[in-house]
Amino acid sequence: MKTLTVASLQNSPEFGNIRANLHDLIGLLPPGCDLAVLPELCATGYQFRDRDEVMDLAEVIAPGQEPGPITTRLSEVAEASGTTIIAGVAERDGDRLFNSAVLLRPDGSRSIYRKIHLFMDEKKLFDPGDLGFSVVDACGVKVGMMVCFDWIFPESARTLALQGAQIIAHPSNLVLPWCPQAMITRSLENGVFTMTANRIGRELRTDTPLEFIGLSQVISPTGERLVQLGKEETGAAVVTINITEADKKITAANDLFADRRPEFYK
Repeated sequence: MKTLTVASLQNSPEFGNIRANLHDLIGLLPPGCDLAVLPELCATGYQFRDRDEVMDLAEVIAPGQEPGPITTRLSEVAEASGTTIIAGVAERDGDRLFNSAVLLRPDGSRSIYRKIHLFMDEKKLFDPGDLGFSVVDACGVKVGMMVCFDWIFPESARTLALQGAQIIAHPSNLVLPWCPQAMITRSLENGVFTMTANRIGRELRTDTPLEFIGLSQVISPTGERLVQLGKEETGAAVVTINITEADKKITAANDLFADRRPEFYK
């Protein structure tokens, strides 16, 4: 049996105040945690007014390049604490801008995912992700990443599960009410743990006010909600999981993936 202590963090960032937001997030990180997932755009805030504003706050996060301040600080925390950290970051790559998630290992290495399904005004602010869905090794397990609105497309989680993901990390800034319940199905239909890290609070920097719903959670491969935060609290949803439960066997005669009939899925 392999157990991990995992945490989905929930914060209330002040737009543009990266230093203070990072301080708050680091303060929420529970000791002795193997894997912590932080929200989408966790240290910048969400509601950018235009691409110029994104460019000002975005940073380089790609492996092999000198990272920006958010990635650098969280990497230091990962090394000092022994916790693998996954965080939502506005990424700059030349003149391209991505709504990304970066996975930071205690050994200093990192992996990235660029959000594929952009939501609402994100389509005017970010470029659509170009790296696809992939699964990486972290904490001795297989971890896949997706960001916020990716949840509504079942292909997102299924693609990661088919690549062997045991845990799907899901940094989010949710405003629609359906995701926390839908992630039960995503876990169950794919036999994976899912970790949704959302934020709380309100932003009104454009003509569209946004209210973030909180409810950060961890869901088991059998669809059990193991832990969940409230709609207005900051904190960490912490639980110890048995990773061997990420099994595709439903009965002695049924395997979730071996029984698929993709020739009929048209």
